[in-house]
Amino acid sequence: MITNWQDLINNMNGGIKTLRQGAPDIMKSFGEMAKAAHGGEALEAKTKELIALALGVAARCAPCIAYHAEAAAKLGASREQVLETMAMAIYMGAGPSVMYAAEALEAFDQMAAKTTL
Repeated sequence: MITNWQDLINNMNGGIKTLRQGAPDIMKSFGEMAKAAHGGEALEAKTKELIALALGVAARCAPCIAYHAEAAAKLGASREQVLETMAMAIYMGAGPSVMYAAEALEAFDQMAAKTTL
């Protein structure tokens, strides 16, 4: 189990920087795709981050969980909203999602505590 989600983000940022340098075209395209996914007006940004957090759980992607837990916390998601989101992730992903939902909640708690300091 990951004990410090901020450390995970910090460690991943170095690898992502290396990818940007080594594969600039694909990383630029990925950034543009992320920008497009965050666009639109039908869903607010917080809702999109909660969806991304649930997808991180379903994909069993710890770095995805860390980044989207941080974004959800910064956008003002409540713990209750994260718990409801995790309930949907568990429902759709069954047993393995239970384990990652627990990790996602811990990640959110750490990030939310950091944003309220």
